[in-house]
Amino acid sequence: MTDAADPAPIRVVIVDDHPVVRRGLRSLLETLPGIEVVGEASDGAAAVREVQLSRPDAVLMDVQMPAMDGIQATRQIGACCPGVAVLILTMFDDDATVFTAMQAGARGYLLKGADQDEIARALRAVVAGEVIFGPQVAARVLSFFAASATTAGSASDPSFPELSERECQILDLLASGQRTAAIAERLYLSPKTVSNNLTAIFAKLQVASRAEAIVLARERGLGGGR
Repeated sequence: MTDAADPAPIRVVIVDDHPVVRRGLRSLLETLPGIEVVGEASDGAAAVREVQLSRPDAVLMDVQMPAMDGIQATRQIGACCPGVAVLILTMFDDDATVFTAMQAGARGYLLKGADQDEIARALRAVVAGEVIFGPQVAARVLSFFAASATTAGSASDPSFPELSERECQILDLLASGQRTAAIAERLYLSPKTVSNNLTAIFAKLQVASRAEAIVLARERGLGGGR
């Protein structure tokens, strides 16, 4: 019997499309005191249903999954169950994925390979309302904002001081009606690089789509085809 003075366990739902990974995470979490696994899901849509059903304290969420990815699922969970903390656990550490996940409402971001103690600390932190990054991701986040700070003064438009010069160039071309491939050709970049920059731009401007970014850019004078 649990002592009445003991805090209630943290109730967790595990979301990953690989059964072996889910089983491994369940086995790991079930060895930790004060953590209880109350559900599993193999894709984002199932995750939203499971969270609505079991009402956990936290979700351990993968990013790349079929049917609905972890970013969309995080956004929907935030809308329907705002008290549930989402902790991303993934192999993707690129800036675009990190910032899109946090914009969607995730409270933490760890890379797969994190050890048992790191996952336990992160779960307790996000449930307590903190925002937490794994060491590798934290280093990337700090570098990202440090680079943004050093380039903000040379941004192509003072209306967007939070964007780098390159990001302002891309936003300007987007607002003028250019598609990703055309922007890439114009700036001698790969389409993938342009897509990653667009994701970072959306996160910084707190917009959810190209259309919202275009409207905001045109309101502030971009998109004139300069």
